Amino acid sequence: MAEDPLQHRAYADALVERAAGQLRDLVQRLAREVAPSPPFPGSMFTYGIEVEPPAGSPHGCVIVMDDGELYELQIGLDDEEVARGGDHVASRRELTVKLELPPADYVAYAHRAVGALVETLEQRGAGRGGD
Repeated sequence: MAEDPLQHRAYADALVERAAGQLRDLVQRLAREVAPSPPFPGSMFTYGIEVEPPAGSPHGCVIVMDDGELYELQIGLDDEEVARGGDHVASRRELTVKLELPPADYVAYAHRAVGALVETLEQRGAGRGGD
């Protein structure tokens, strides 16, 4: 008799969860090596490295920060401050929202985060003369 098809799905889910856990450990380890993160381009208060989103992602700008976690960076203006005639710095809001991703989505983002972190480490190594 053939195996239960649901066993295949459960096995696949277990593989993805294991991969997500291992990638989480790697991203956190690389983030510690990179720390402190560089200022995020175009932001005034946020430090992190951009993670290119997978195709079809519902998230905006995703960054990996020094803690090795993935965040969506939301930049906007404080409407109340703008209404009071506040300056552009005082009215600017930069909010980082930690992403809570299912394992399969996390794997896609984490793989890209590893690439971004390694690239940053390579650039820093080249800046030191490759030592």
